[in-house]
Amino acid sequence: MTALTVQQAKNIVSMGLLALMLAACNTHTVKTTSYTPIVQDSQNVPEDLLLDVGVAVFDPGIDEIEKRDEETTNHEIRVAESRYAPFLLAETLQRSANWGIVRLMPNNESPMDVIINGTILQSDGEAMQIRIAVTDSSGREWYTKVYSELISHFSYEPSQRQQADPFQVIYNKISNDLLEYRKRNLTNQQIVEVRTISELLFARRFSPEVFDSYLTTNRQGNLAITALPAETDPVLQRVRDIRERDFMFIDTVQDYYATYVRQMRLPYDTWRALSYDETIELRELRASANRRFVAGAAAVLGGLAAATSGGNYATQTGGAIGVGAGAYLIKSGFDKRAEAKLHSDALEELGESLENEVAPRVFSLDDRTITLTGSVEEQYAQWKDVLADIYASEVGDI
Repeated sequence: MTALTVQQAKNIVSMGLLALMLAACNTHTVKTTSYTPIVQDSQNVPEDLLLDVGVAVFDPGIDEIEKRDEETTNHEIRVAESRYAPFLLAETLQRSANWGIVRLMPNNESPMDVIINGTILQSDGEAMQIRIAVTDSSGREWYTKVYSELISHFSYEPSQRQQADPFQVIYNKISNDLLEYRKRNLTNQQIVEVRTISELLFARRFSPEVFDSYLTTNRQGNLAITALPAETDPVLQRVRDIRERDFMFIDTVQDYYATYVRQMRLPYDTWRALSYDETIELRELRASANRRFVAGAAAVLGGLAAATSGGNYATQTGGAIGVGAGAYLIKSGFDKRAEAKLHSDALEELGESLENEVAPRVFSLDDRTITLTGSVEEQYAQWKDVLADIYASEVGDI
């Protein structure tokens, strides 16, 4: 094996130092300081032209977690966030006054005029990233977009937390984009058609033999209206009554989610503030470990080059010392990674305590008491059977 020259050893050390500087630069992050307010439609829109919005419970995005984020992601917390984040979005849309009724939906079983689906791609207290996909009841795809926000620790100060969620800007941006799309792309006639399709879809679910013929699929693959039932049609009237009861139940579900979010807010905010610190420290520890690996490797290689260059005794001794110093730096890098693991374990512990704070509850309706088991999504599936029974008994009386 050919021995390295002293110049080659210097080159190796220089490359190590360059990598060290690049690693230091890569730890720099830029945080937003701007605030995007909610835009309200300047026109006085008639009530029959206000689209109702259903915000589906988000996909927690567990299958899309990147390897580098695994240590700072707790699966139980993601599931909790998949209910928390869409509730805040629904609240924001309702507050904008640009829409009709806005509801957080357990699933997509109840047709709504506009349907919002979301996937949480990142959430660690410092950064949030959500992919939003919007469609309407006709199947028309409005848009799919990823919203990201990076905040400072100042957002967790008590004075700030009393005003809004640390990531409220994301929900405001989504609200503004929805309004912009509706104003640019939907005419009043199209809005009326979307609202009518929603009603016909609900009716078709209970009585396909009656309402199937009123809808067709056009060339774009979207639903279109072929005819309308008479306003005096008794079956249509029964369907509308059933739909009102469905809305009533969904309103009860809103109370459930409101309680869920209220109970979750304090431990969740505490977790996010701690997670923010843990995430920053974890990143710094990783950067420190990487720097130690780079410096250690450079010292080892440089020491080996000096020790094997065949020079005098002093040079070889210095090379041996360099090898030892480099090995120590590499070992300290492993120690730093072990410390980082302790911090990621702390995040998981916090997540488990949070999950205990937000246990499911039992629902009560005004006209009856129903024992609902499982998650709210499972409970709503049971509610579909209740509606079917009500419809069958009422239509049978016509």
